[in-house]
Amino acid sequence: MNIEQAKTIPIPLIMERIGVAPFRQNEREIRYLSPLRQERTASLHVHKVRNVWYDFGEGKGGNGIDLVCAYLQVCGEDATVADALRWLRSTAGNFTPIALSQKACTADEDKGWQLKSVKPIQHLALVRYLDKRGIPLPLAKRHLKEVHVQSLENGKEMFALGFPNEDGGYELRNPFFKSCVAPKTITFIRGAIPKPVEIHLFEGFMDYLSAVASCKQEQLNGDSIVLNSLSCLPEAFPYIKGYGYRILFSWMDNDAPGKKATKALAEFVRTEENLQHKPVNATFTPHKDVNAWHMHALGLST
Repeated sequence: MNIEQAKTIPIPLIMERIGVAPFRQNEREIRYLSPLRQERTASLHVHKVRNVWYDFGEGKGGNGIDLVCAYLQVCGEDATVADALRWLRSTAGNFTPIALSQKACTADEDKGWQLKSVKPIQHLALVRYLDKRGIPLPLAKRHLKEVHVQSLENGKEMFALGFPNEDGGYELRNPFFKSCVAPKTITFIRGAIPKPVEIHLFEGFMDYLSAVASCKQEQLNGDSIVLNSLSCLPEAFPYIKGYGYRILFSWMDNDAPGKKATKALAEFVRTEENLQHKPVNATFTPHKDVNAWHMHALGLST
């Protein structure tokens, strides 16, 4: 069994072999009590289609190999990739490999929204919403669209700001509405400088736009990744690993999940030679996130 074969082993099968049963599940994900520590709240989430996991209590995640390495380490055993492969070879046995897919935003993520139209931002309500959030319209128009969607459940139509991701889905926002159009994944944004040494990570697109606006630039010099959800954090790693970045700036929220994500990024950076991790949280403390800090600096009410 090689690494690529091991990555196709269903993580629920690995959890079964470890001896952990599902705590709760839906069409998209399964939640487990983490085998990495004693807990009463199911904080380890497994995405069924992407076959990745994330432990919100530990602030780490990845593929099945990463899970076995973490489990072996907790058990006090050798925990290299080779050790994980040996464990999987002897424990997983015969299995049906998963055809890994990146297009995995299902009904409980996008609430069954069908995309009706995409056009430049025109509606006055969206323009006013951007103004209240401190985002200049020219900057917004470079990254956002006006998206009209229809509910597959009741036929209701909505319009919102749409932020495209790498798989053709959209994050949706208006003053009263927050959702997404499938599939849900990260968004990668090229910086102003070719082959930059910097990479920035943001939780949401309002934070990214706030950072750019606060710098009074059209774009950041370095590349940027907008996670669109902390559950997408493992999907950001392949965009960073081995690409020659020297500094990773993280702009995670100043809350418990954001701190766990920052910790996970720090652990990831330690595996990358010549890559430094620089959290930017001190810049926007005591505010919860970058947009709240940006709005405060502009004298706007949050």
